[in-house]
Amino acid sequence: MSVKVIRRKYERIARLYDILELPSEYGRYRPLRRQLFEGASGIVLDAGVGTGRNMPYYPADARVVGIDLSPAMLARAARRRARLGVAVELLEMDVLQTAFPDRHFDAIVATFLFCVLDEAQQLPALKELARICKPAGSIRILDYAFSRNPRKRAIMRLWAPWVRWAYGAAFDRNVERYAPAAGLEIVERRFLFQDIIKLIVARPSSPAG
Repeated sequence: MSVKVIRRKYERIARLYDILELPSEYGRYRPLRRQLFEGASGIVLDAGVGTGRNMPYYPADARVVGIDLSPAMLARAARRRARLGVAVELLEMDVLQTAFPDRHFDAIVATFLFCVLDEAQQLPALKELARICKPAGSIRILDYAFSRNPRKRAIMRLWAPWVRWAYGAAFDRNVERYAPAAGLEIVERRFLFQDIIKLIVARPSSPAG
């Protein structure tokens, strides 16, 4: 799916996005968002900021920048920023090709961003995040996986066409397999919600020699 198609999808769904996500947000996402930002400091990127649902969990002592493809999603994020009084810079930007300098961020967080990117976009996106992450920084990715439980997996497969149509997302991206080619080392991988939602923490690999 091209960047233009992804943008169109989220321009279309932006006004309904928070309503559609409300059950999941209260049922599973909120505690996970808090964990994503624990210990983050310095300059932090919220990659795929969407409507800004991570904002309540931004570290108070961090300088946060949020990027997204969709102006409509960013407009809703801006309203949430004003309502919460959160200090975050919001920018319209493509994660595949950002305008940030090399080694700029101390921490990068991507919440369900990679499940929206097609297989062909996984490696370029990871390479870009690796480029703009400081050598001692971390890239924290929250993503879906198909459950190994047959019943849960069957339910997820039933949901998959709707998720693909509405969000352009999939449950089987397996982003961590692209990490070595992107110059990243996986330092942590664990499930935060059943065996469905996983946290992947990566850092730029140390140069050889």
